[in-house]
Order: sequence, then structure tokens, then C-alpha cells
Amino acid sequence: MLETVKQEWAKWFRLTPKNALYDRTLIWLFLGLLMIGFVMVTSASIPVSTRYYNDPFYFALRDAFYVMASIGAFAFFIQIPSTLWEKWNVAFFVGSLFLLLLVLIIGNDVNGARRWIPMGPINFQPAELAKLSVICYFANFYVRKFDEMRTHNLSFIRPMMILALFSGLLLWQPDLGSTAVIFVITFAMLFIMGAKKLQFLFLGITGFVIFGFLILTSEYRLRRVTSFMDPFADAYGDGFQLSNSQMAFGQGEILGRGLGNSVQKLEYLPEAHTDFVMAVVGEEFGLLGILVIVSLLVILTFRALKISKEALILEQRFKGFFAFGIGVWIFIQGFVNLGVASGLLPTKGLTFPLISYGGSSLIIMAIAVAILVRIDHENRLEKIGHAHLNDHE
Repeated sequence: MLETVKQEWAKWFRLTPKNALYDRTLIWLFLGLLMIGFVMVTSASIPVSTRYYNDPFYFALRDAFYVMASIGAFAFFIQIPSTLWEKWNVAFFVGSLFLLLLVLIIGNDVNGARRWIPMGPINFQPAELAKLSVICYFANFYVRKFDEMRTHNLSFIRPMMILALFSGLLLWQPDLGSTAVIFVITFAMLFIMGAKKLQFLFLGITGFVIFGFLILTSEYRLRRVTSFMDPFADAYGDGFQLSNSQMAFGQGEILGRGLGNSVQKLEYLPEAHTDFVMAVVGEEFGLLGILVIVSLLVILTFRALKISKEALILEQRFKGFFAFGIGVWIFIQGFVNLGVASGLLPTKGLTFPLISYGGSSLIIMAIAVAILVRIDHENRLEKIGHAHLNDHE
């Protein structure tokens, strides 16, 4: 009995063997990022938890609940065949739109933004679900309109109308960060589908003009851009958050101060456990800690792209487009979050995938990873079927 347990334990700590029916490495990446996120949220949230709730582990306990809920969601959705996502993509799409409308009516107003629907002790952010629903809908749409999208210059008008619809609802909240992520996802999925160059050119120019207009016509967004260019010029005003974030990275140097020893999280850095948790990682674990997390996220992204490629080779276009969209989403959200925290991009309210505090983000991202594992499982079964077919021939 003990020997059997040892053998099974050893199997799980090896990279996924070729004859396995699921991607073990992808599961370990998911669990590893979740656990790192829990540790860092616990460390980063102690000062703010103590101040507001007189309990240093208030946010840590809530994050523990979200982590367990994410693992539960992962275990449930990994059982759902990708054919059901393809079949119910329109219902998923409509449901997401309804929630985006609902949050504008009954959502909680936090710092001038209406992005969360109250659900008892927790708040749900429909924008996270909207990202997954857009990927699912476009994956199905590009399968149905595959030849048309590759041959007709005006065939991308419908996807642009969908993008405009979601973007309008998100900007009404307002949530420019999620709008930018959905825009990039749409652009990337057009690329993998093989759309014509003219469509990319039009989409790129249109996006640049619209985002420029949104920034120039909003004093709040314009201040964010100007403070991003030189946060220390107004370190106690508009540049306060970014300047403290950059100081956290600088004080961490290569190896960091050590777990729990961040100074900037002592209420100098707003949102230290949510949007700016990577700044606390940088201060406590230095450049080395940042590189470890970035490496895990990049490996996860490459696994997603590999799964997408295998599905497309097997001529399973919906699965291929779906996996590709999820991979782009994971990478671009991590890239933007880290870019904002380090001062490479203007401030946006986006979480770091599987690391930052936030129930909606963690659970929806867990569902996305479950979809990747499920598609990979179906790819492996498809390959086995092809191999058996070739043997009989």
C-alpha cells in the first residue's frame, strides 16, 4: 500500500508523460500560482485588514475561501465537454450581456466605478465573465464564418459590432482596462483565424483613435496618463500609487526583503493586495520572485497555445480558437497588471491572473484553465482514436 502511494506521488511530480490523458503540468501551474497568490495576498493585506476590520487575516480568510471555490469550480468545469461550450455559446453571450446591464442598475459604487453586483457576503464582477464569454462566442463565430472571414474584407463588421457592444457597457461602468483586454483578444483571434490584412489595419487604427479619444476627453484618465509618465512629479497626488509601487520594486532589489517585510504595504501603497500585489512580491522577493511568477505565467500561456495548435492540427477549430483566446487573455492580463505596477503602462484596474485578491477573477480564471485541461484531454483522446484507426488500416 505504502509503495503504491509513493509511486503515484512520484508520477504526479514528473512532467506529463506522452501517454497521459490530461496535462498534469498545466494543473500544477494552476495550483502553484493559486498558492503563491494566497501567500502574497495574506502578506500584503495584513495592514489594511487590521485597520478596517481589526483582524489581520480578514482578507486572507476571504482569499482562502476564494481559492477553495476556484479549485471547486476547476474540478466541476473540467468535466464539461467542449461541445457544450460550443452549443451554448449564444446563451453564455446573452447572459454576460445581461449581467453587464444589471451591474449598471444594482451594482455597488466603489471609487466612482460601478463594477460589482452584491451577492450576500461577496461581490461578483461581470466583466471577468464577459471576457470568457467573448472568447467563447468568437471561437464559435469564426468556425461558422471561417471561409467568409478569410476572403471578404467587410466580413469582420459583425465581430466589431460585438466588440463595440461589450466595450460600450464596460466603459459605462467605467472599466477601460477590461475594454482594452477584450480588444486585444479580438485582435489576436482575428490573427489566428487568418483574417485579411486590411481588417487588422482598420481595427488597429480604429482602436488607437477610440482609446486616444477616451483618454483625451476624460480628465481622470488624462491625469493617469500624465502621472504615469512622471509619477514622482506629483508623488503625493496623482502619482502617489505608482510612485510607491516603484519604490517597492526598487527596495526589493534582486532577492527582496523577505516574506512579510514589505514597508510599502504598510498603507503607503493603495490596493496592495489586489491590483498592486506584484509590487509587494517585488519588494519581499525581489527581481527573482517576479521572474519566478512571470515564468510560471509564460509557461501556462505556452501550454495553452500548444493545446490550441494541437486542436487546429486535428481540425477541431472551435477548440483551437477557444484555447488560443484563453491563452492570449491570461498573458495580456498578466502583462498589463505587471506593466502598470512597474510603471511601464498607465494605471488600470486589472488583477494579475491567479495571484491578486478577488473572487470573480480567481474563479473565472480557474474555469478558463479547466477548459484548457478539458480541451487537451479531448485532443489526446482524438489522437488515440486516430492511432487506432491507422492501425486497423
